Amino acid sequence: MARMDYYRVLGVTREATDETIKKAYRKLVFEHHPDRNPDSKDAEARIREINVAYEIVGDPEKRRSYDRLQWGDETRDDVVDIAAILDEMEKKLFDEGRKELFALLMKDVKRIKEELALIRERTVADQGYDTFNEDLIHARAAEIMDEFVNGDMAARAERLVEVATQMMVSQGVVGKNDEGGVRSLRARLNAMIRKGRVHGFASALELLYERR
Repeated sequence: MARMDYYRVLGVTREATDETIKKAYRKLVFEHHPDRNPDSKDAEARIREINVAYEIVGDPEKRRSYDRLQWGDETRDDVVDIAAILDEMEKKLFDEGRKELFALLMKDVKRIKEELALIRERTVADQGYDTFNEDLIHARAAEIMDEFVNGDMAARAERLVEVATQMMVSQGVVGKNDEGGVRSLRARLNAMIRKGRVHGFASALELLYERR
């Protein structure tokens, strides 16, 4: 199943300015509006596709999120099926969360060492010797995650999940009118960002971990 390219839908390039995108959108709406094409069976579907595309790339914040989620570090033209589309999106959101927390913690080496000391105590108490116990580290990350996630990070995650949800709806992963399905999808995508953050926490600690 081909992955929808919203820039292609609007007939513009990824380098197009906001004004160019707006003009392209208005032109397409004028040309394809069902009222102007009463005999066309595809007019309504086409105008919906155009509106979805513009809702994403016509908004600067959503556009940035879309570019990051759609392409990341490499471009792939085809995705085999719906499960693969969702899996790919989950991996991207996981990686966004992981990199975000890792970068944040690496600016605070003192906090990393404090967390390592605490986890070392818990690990020794739990098993009698010191190792890099990922289960305990992940549990600690979940315990204190809200301390790290500030307002800007929360807002950024919300934008990413909203754009990702709309992309998944447009790809047929869940029906647009399936409110329960959309809520479930949004919760699932949110969980992937949080899971990524937990792993970002663990990655930062692992970098400075020394067994004793």
